[in-house]
Amino acid sequence: MPATPALAQQPGAGCTDGSVQLTVEERRLDGPVPQEILRRSGFGSVAPDFTRALCRTHSYREARTVVTRQGQRLWQRAVDRVQGRGPAGGDLDRADDRPLYWARLGMTGALRQWRPGFGLSEAQRSALRDQLERTSRGHDTVDFPGGTQRPGGSAKSGGTEESGGTAKDVRRVLVTGFDPFTLDEDIRISNPSGAGALALDGTVLRTEKGPVRIETALFPVRWGDFAHGTVEKALRPHLPEVDMFATVSQGRPGRFDVERYNGAWRGTFPDNENVSAPGTVPVPGDAAQPQWTATTLPYKAVTSALTGRFPVQDHTEVVEIPAGASEPVTRPDGPTEGSTAREGGGGDYLSNEIAYRATLLRDRLGLTIPGGHVHTPVLEFGEDNADPDTGTVTDPQFLDNRRDIVRQLRSILRVAAGQ
Repeated sequence: MPATPALAQQPGAGCTDGSVQLTVEERRLDGPVPQEILRRSGFGSVAPDFTRALCRTHSYREARTVVTRQGQRLWQRAVDRVQGRGPAGGDLDRADDRPLYWARLGMTGALRQWRPGFGLSEAQRSALRDQLERTSRGHDTVDFPGGTQRPGGSAKSGGTEESGGTAKDVRRVLVTGFDPFTLDEDIRISNPSGAGALALDGTVLRTEKGPVRIETALFPVRWGDFAHGTVEKALRPHLPEVDMFATVSQGRPGRFDVERYNGAWRGTFPDNENVSAPGTVPVPGDAAQPQWTATTLPYKAVTSALTGRFPVQDHTEVVEIPAGASEPVTRPDGPTEGSTAREGGGGDYLSNEIAYRATLLRDRLGLTIPGGHVHTPVLEFGEDNADPDTGTVTDPQFLDNRRDIVRQLRSILRVAAGQ
């Protein structure tokens, strides 16, 4: 499979090998839509700048410093752009999550094709890839009041919706989102959970219980990363210090869902690398693994509040194999005792899996904090722009839908954190 020209022919890329095969995700980058998104957001220079920086390194230690700094810089640049700080860099709407996704893939592809002038083992290259993923997704810059100082001692530049309260008075909420997915069906697709994470990172909300600081992180839509523990590695250091957490993903058209139950089963739907991995969710540790976990979010308060134009459902339906049976059945009111999971409320894809992993981690840590999964509505293009073969990368209805979804997600979190 030929290398992506956008990576292999970057200006100044004097230490790259364009014959090195890129991943399925990275190969999509050379298409006209990803290139338009990068150009119209000002993020088109991210991967070339990263490549030039790599080419100037003389050791693994220097390379790790470059990867860390530029990964963090990309995350903060995306957050700043969405939250209105600094120049927009182009005419694409600031609230867009897609520039971060495509710019990151340019960086991972550049790292894959990089051929340094010093010895680099495959284990070291893999460690650099992992570091780039973590830093460019905000995993290492979660910064709650009174918590651990950010790497390098730098202060976070996240915006605040409302300020006030000392560090000890501020409640802490951790929120996660996802990359775009189903890109082979529509390469233009955005993920409102990712847009929400960028809009909320570092913000402070006013609730009935006082100010609430929100910190966010993004996750890939890849089975392999989850099997290697990316969720647990990112969340374990922070769950004991937060007052609430919410994993968020894109769900069903026209509605929000608070998913009541999460199942220990992966389905067959392919991820962003076109890989399927059906079977029991592979979690770390030797402790007994339950078939089901449950939300502890205040779903009654959230679903009864007026938070925006989309209805918010307490979603309890699951698919299980009942105890003593062999065929799956749908249960509208949650799992029965002794059953085997086949679909949680969030289905059998990575939405369900991140909810299962996060709530299982909560339980294994012995925490009693509110936590669970929220599904946003599907972010839809306008009716006259629905065909990906002829449509544009944005339209007024698309912008209105994203704005309303993100605004309502913020309102839902405010209600939940205020209980």
